[in-house]
Amino acid sequence: MDQEKAVKIIKKLKEMYPDAICSLDFATPFQMLVAVCLSAQCTDERVNKTTPAIFEKYPTVHDFNNMDIKVLEELIHPCGFYKNKAKNLKAASKMIVEKFNGEVPDNMEDLTSIPGVGRKSANVIMLEAFHNPQGIAVDTHAKRIANRIGFSNESDPLKIEQDLLKVIPKEYYYDVNHLLVWHGRNTCTARNPKCEECALKDLCNEYLSVNRCQ
Repeated sequence: MDQEKAVKIIKKLKEMYPDAICSLDFATPFQMLVAVCLSAQCTDERVNKTTPAIFEKYPTVHDFNNMDIKVLEELIHPCGFYKNKAKNLKAASKMIVEKFNGEVPDNMEDLTSIPGVGRKSANVIMLEAFHNPQGIAVDTHAKRIANRIGFSNESDPLKIEQDLLKVIPKEYYYDVNHLLVWHGRNTCTARNPKCEECALKDLCNEYLSVNRCQ
């Protein structure tokens, strides 16, 4: 994959999804952090149904830090893996209050030091909460599309991101984070992808290889 082809793919995706935005609801950087942590192995739709009641009563990092973990577990139970997520959110809120003066840090190094915040989550927080994308969040959709189209042959998200960053100019970081998610949800699905109606089919390694063999 060269940069010219990568940019062509992004531009086509922008034509397909002109309204692509983050689908998680939040009002503050800390609420974005909470939503991202809850979204692990859970749909954004489910997260958005769960967080309004939580944020209405416990809107700040101090509220989470002071909350009993059993209460938090009950509140986030619908999002799955609630015990581990509650543990991470309690540890994260404690660190943010004690180490970062109650403010979610706006840099990758500090963000990834927070419990439960890996590079993917930090990328999302930098993009959505601070409008300063530092990389590309490789979730299940981005991974699948990167492998199918030919951005990367790697399976590790960190290595896939590095391959993406080699060919995607920084000016497209903001868009590509949203576009890969929307394309994965709407067209390049895990099962029964809509290849014949996809505007990228003539640029997609997997589609071209399958059709060459027929």
